[in-house]
Amino acid sequence: MKNTFNKKVLIVDDEVDICNLLSWILKQKNLAASYVNTLSDAEAALKKDAPSILFLDNYLPDGFGVEFIQFVKENYPATKIIMITAHDSFAEKQKALNKGADFFISKPFTKALINETIDNLLN
Repeated sequence: MKNTFNKKVLIVDDEVDICNLLSWILKQKNLAASYVNTLSDAEAALKKDAPSILFLDNYLPDGFGVEFIQFVKENYPATKIIMITAHDSFAEKQKALNKGADFFISKPFTKALINETIDNLLN
């Protein structure tokens, strides 16, 4: 497995429990995770220090994560996007993937699924 110590992860989710859970899982993989709860805070965090991986919820207080994908891909093309949402219809998944998300994970998720997804992105 590649060295992951320099890999930064940004989590964008309005549910603090999800942010804390993902942070804990990622820390066990030696990934430095931080989180924000809105798209505007995500934009500021990206400008400050673009992560290798972005976990992006779709339904946020100030907009839809799926609409934020294009901004990330245009301005931070090296950042991999994992869309993570409880609204996991086929249409939602296709829309996210068509806009450029690298993976789509439904809530609730398992630690094993997060680990497998991270491994697929980093290897």
